Amino acid sequence: MKTFGDKVKEAREILGISQGVLAQKVGVTQRSITAYETGSARPRGTTARKLARALQVSVDYLLDDDITDPLHGMEKDPYLEQVRGAYGARGEEEARILLERNLALFAGGTVSQEAKDAFFEAVMTAYVTCKEEARKTYGRKGNNKLNRSRL
Repeated sequence: MKTFGDKVKEAREILGISQGVLAQKVGVTQRSITAYETGSARPRGTTARKLARALQVSVDYLLDDDITDPLHGMEKDPYLEQVRGAYGARGEEEARILLERNLALFAGGTVSQEAKDAFFEAVMTAYVTCKEEARKTYGRKGNNKLNRSRL
């Protein structure tokens, strides 16, 4: 089983880039890359996504020591990034859970990438539609109908 640090170093070496080049691509210091590779630090949130993108691997692969396929779950990353941009980290986590729970539909069979993409698109469209309807109904925090009715 490869650790986070092992995966970062291996992916970087496969791409043939130095720690310094990777640091520039990710927007961190070379010292941070060294810390990632030695296992003394792990990035969070946006930095983890930038690191995965720069290394051309999935976020799931980097952050989960049990995942051995560098492309595992990569097809959902663009959808999750879109949700994060619109609804923040909490929205991204909700969407990630929603997708992971529904991935069981693919268990035991082979599904084309086209079918997976259509699935992710449909689930994310439903998620965004529900979030937008909730915004219309309840508004933003501190400004929703429930709060106004209590005044």
